[in-house]
Amino acid sequence: MSGLILRDATLADLPAILAMLAEDTIPADREADPSDPRYLAAFEAIDADPNQHLVAAELDGRVVGTMQLSLLPGLSFRGSWRGLIEAVRIAADLRGQRLGERMILWAVEQCRARDCKLVQLTSSATRTDAHRFYARLGFVQSHVGMKLHLRD
Repeated sequence: MSGLILRDATLADLPAILAMLAEDTIPADREADPSDPRYLAAFEAIDADPNQHLVAAELDGRVVGTMQLSLLPGLSFRGSWRGLIEAVRIAADLRGQRLGERMILWAVEQCRARDCKLVQLTSSATRTDAHRFYARLGFVQSHVGMKLHLRD
């Protein structure tokens, strides 16, 4: 797996990324038809913002993983920046091969390079395997997250 390339996603990567998002079953109805124009609008907004990175993990020419890394300014911690990692996915047939670990460690290094003072992420409360994975990488379950879903 030494040939893993982590890079900003391109529009050509979008179908593979959407397929990985659609594989997720928590919740089962989270994603829509990949031709939904909202996906393209979201991709364009992310791509246009220098503090947003939709990451494509490529192996042997195939997009096998994705995540979004957001770099956020803040007043807390003496005006420090923080990194936010979201929507981490690995292709189903390649899970368990430490690709996710390499992606997360890469994201942490990107945050260090931008002088972020912390990196945070959220994970569904039901994903106990993911919680163990993040803890193994040094993340601490320090807060209680809450969401308010808004209707379309």
